[in-house]
Amino acid sequence: MPALARQGIAAARTCTAAVAAVAGVSTVSVLPFSTGVIGEPLPVPKLEQAIPAAFAALTADGWLPAAQGILTTDTRPKALSVRFHCDGRDYVVTGIAKGAGMIRPNMATMLAFLATDAAVEQALLQQMLSELTELSFNRITVDGDTSTNDACLLLATGKAGNTPVSDSASAVYLALRDAVEEVCIALAHGIVRDGEGASKFVTVQVNGGRNEAECLDVAFTIAHSPLVKTALFASDPNWGRLLAAIGRSGVPELQVDLVGLYLNDVLIAEGGCRATSYTEAQGVAAMAPQDIVIRVELHRGEAAVRVWTTDFSYDYVRINAEYRS
Repeated sequence: MPALARQGIAAARTCTAAVAAVAGVSTVSVLPFSTGVIGEPLPVPKLEQAIPAAFAALTADGWLPAAQGILTTDTRPKALSVRFHCDGRDYVVTGIAKGAGMIRPNMATMLAFLATDAAVEQALLQQMLSELTELSFNRITVDGDTSTNDACLLLATGKAGNTPVSDSASAVYLALRDAVEEVCIALAHGIVRDGEGASKFVTVQVNGGRNEAECLDVAFTIAHSPLVKTALFASDPNWGRLLAAIGRSGVPELQVDLVGLYLNDVLIAEGGCRATSYTEAQGVAAMAPQDIVIRVELHRGEAAVRVWTTDFSYDYVRINAEYRS
């Protein structure tokens, strides 16, 4: 193991031990989370000095200050609470997240912390989080870069007093899953909307694939394309760049002449070229809003997926060029 890696692990263990000592718990109950400049060591003495005061300041309603405290290049906190009633009890799911750049699935330079007062068996809770992360945080991309560190955590405190949920078909589980999904997607959208320099929130919807994997290949090829993203920033309905991205997505035996391509429900391309009904004025109008939907109809199956991304602006370059200055 490289010396820097050993130093990083030792620093993380020192910090978790310091938190455990103040909280009066075992060190295995403390998890470290961090983002920042890759390769820079943690400022352990500063963290150790700050931990007692941070612990003393903990409050039950401190979610928003916590959301603000974890920001880096973010411009605003991301937080949401969802309440629901089921089987005679009230429940709540609350989540916060940070992230704005170096964002793409698996996951990215993002942190997400969610908690519910429901009691849920651990294996079932893990299953829920894995499924919902795949549909939310793993479906966003700002710049196509994946970071060295990311995390998504879901805690179940049991404070609601219910019998621990053990059945994925139970009413409480299904209601809880819906609430957690709502929080995850809202936080994921918040990360994209706060993307570094972003001026557009873009949904890429791909329908009619043979399976989800090829739909995702098409969606992420579009969402990661610098040419597409710069056209989005310019509000330029450059359908050729979109068709080119679809064509190079790696989907086997893809027939581009069967593909339908829409911008905010305006058909812009079909049969492998510009749609006969399309006018440039329609395209300009479709690209004008802040929220844009790029819809691709592959016409080769029943699978469908949705991912979310941003444009590339001058500010994205400035923010990342000045990141360490």
